[in-house]
Amino acid sequence: MKRPEDHTLASENNKKVHTMPQDQENLFKPVGEFAREVDQPQGQGAQPDVAAPTNTGASDAEGHPVQEIESLCMNCHKNGTTRLLLTSIPYFREVVLMSFECPFCGFKNSEMQPASAIQEKGCKYMLKIEQKSDFNRQVIKAETASCKFQELDIEIPAKKGQLTTVEGLLMEMIEDLAADQPARKTIDETLYSKIEEFIAKVRSYVACEPGTLPLTFTLDDPAGNSWIEFKPDEPAHKWSQTQYVRSDEQNVQIGIISREQLEQQREEQRAKVADKERNPSVAQKSSFLSDETDIENFNNEVQTFTAACPSCSRPCDTHMKPVNIPHFKEVIIMSTVCENCGYKSNEVKTGGAIPEKGRKITLICDDPEDLSRDILKSETCSMTVPELHLDIQQGTLGGRFTTLEGILRQVKDELTNRVFTQTSDSMDEETKNRWESFFARLQDGLDGKVKFTVIMEDPLAGSYIQNVYAPDPDPNMTIEDYDRTDEQNEELGLNDIKLN
Repeated sequence: MKRPEDHTLASENNKKVHTMPQDQENLFKPVGEFAREVDQPQGQGAQPDVAAPTNTGASDAEGHPVQEIESLCMNCHKNGTTRLLLTSIPYFREVVLMSFECPFCGFKNSEMQPASAIQEKGCKYMLKIEQKSDFNRQVIKAETASCKFQELDIEIPAKKGQLTTVEGLLMEMIEDLAADQPARKTIDETLYSKIEEFIAKVRSYVACEPGTLPLTFTLDDPAGNSWIEFKPDEPAHKWSQTQYVRSDEQNVQIGIISREQLEQQREEQRAKVADKERNPSVAQKSSFLSDETDIENFNNEVQTFTAACPSCSRPCDTHMKPVNIPHFKEVIIMSTVCENCGYKSNEVKTGGAIPEKGRKITLICDDPEDLSRDILKSETCSMTVPELHLDIQQGTLGGRFTTLEGILRQVKDELTNRVFTQTSDSMDEETKNRWESFFARLQDGLDGKVKFTVIMEDPLAGSYIQNVYAPDPDPNMTIEDYDRTDEQNEELGLNDIKLN
């Protein structure tokens, strides 16, 4: 977990004012190890002159203890108290809640930090706020996350971590603006009036006045440790999550690599490009690791080339092989494994020009043999199975070339291992029963006991379901081409493409 930098976080508050331990590695221990040592009686293995956390006797609903520790106040430089709670968020993961209070100067602050490592990919959440209750949705905003309210044209930059609600984010923002209004009124009355209008506009949205909703809320976290509360069985347009590979700049932002390391890597890449330009024959020979034959058959060989790891930016091997899908097009299957950080990725990329229209494929699965059909789901494809209450948004699972059974089983395994198993203890009985009912229905589909319909919609027409009757039409499958909306073209970046 990335070390916090703010004065109220544990990396600063766990220091005594007068003494620093010599063993720095034992000062910042993993949260789990640190939490286990709390229950030990004081004096057993404790380091001298180091503030040791003690239990307050309070706990959350699941029995996690609230601990407190003497820590430095960065406002008056006397010792205050930091309270910590290691707890778990349903449908998410463990987090650390921290609250600091100084009895001398009255300074107070509270923050939230993820109790987990930086994730392999960044995450982006979208919530459509359509009624008053949506403002009460729980939000975990890590210190690396930024928020955006589209219709209000508001963007909250990355700052301290918070466990709050959608309404809480907006109210905190307008409170900060309102605090400086008296000073603005004396300096610039025009600016004061504009900010007053803006605050009134935000309050009208929170009050759900007529003509204000819906409101689109987006949460983007390159570290992948943020979250918006999800409610089972809600409409597909209401809530969505997508994962993405971080850029080099985002890796610097969240602290995976330093600015100096990034510049060094770019300099090395520029040197390699210059070397290839000076020696094109050598570059061509060393571009791919394959059999040393006079004529290389790239379509039948797995090619391997060196690339930068999206997680740690160190060199790693990427394997690539073109595969021709009959009656569709050629695709490229890519696999990346990093020996340094353990990052793994398997994706399928479609080639060729961007089609003029999107494509919607509908398959009626009324025979267990339909589960063995090949299926290609691109990154831009959304997949819906109404009978199984399954809705896979764009960007989820990435690009996949597998069978229909394979993709349904992958969804079941990931939801079971990453959501249900980790949070079932904190679920209420009704929620737990709904999840169990969903998994049972999904298993019936995998066993061929129920008929269901698979709907795949891809604005780039890069997805495919095998036609077992080819070249004749499939009576159970329909394919519709449609015109993309302006919003879809904007999301895909097609509006910025200039051909002339």
